[in-house]
Amino acid sequence: MNKKVVTALSGGAALLMALSGCGDDNSEVDGYAKKVCDEVQPQLSKITKANESITSTAADGKPADIKKADSAAFQKISAAYAAMSDSVEKAGTPPVDGGETVQSDAVKELDATSKAYAELKASVDKLKTKDQADFAEGLKGVATQLGKVNKVGDDAIKKLQSGEVGTAMSKQSGCQRPASATPTKAS
Repeated sequence: MNKKVVTALSGGAALLMALSGCGDDNSEVDGYAKKVCDEVQPQLSKITKANESITSTAADGKPADIKKADSAAFQKISAAYAAMSDSVEKAGTPPVDGGETVQSDAVKELDATSKAYAELKASVDKLKTKDQADFAEGLKGVATQLGKVNKVGDDAIKKLQSGEVGTAMSKQSGCQRPASATPTKAS
């Protein structure tokens, strides 16, 4: 059951790391993208580490250990999304048509994602760990909530990855998927 939680968490982070889009070169847009991506990169690392803590505990963890790891991970992810929202807000309006709307929508949705992860943390904190079956059932509810949270986060990313801004961000190392996150083919 906890593997579903990990998979869902990883999806949202992977989308953020794979920002891309269409458009032509523009040094102002590239500068904006660099400013945002330089700020986003540390948050992506925090999300990755939080996901890893869930994965490492899920393999053979006891309910109390899983609860503690999930709670801490959701808190870190919530804080990371809040920091990304702040970064987009501080970067200012992207120098593209409709840039004000792109920025505003992305900030609202990143804030909503942060809040939703905080709510997931609260849900995990309420889980009872004495009965493993009850705990597993509670985790199913958290996984359902998580699916909804990822939808909101995905929408926020789509706002940022559109048009010229997305193209510029896809060129920045801070917004690119690390090589280790790319699946490799077994020989």
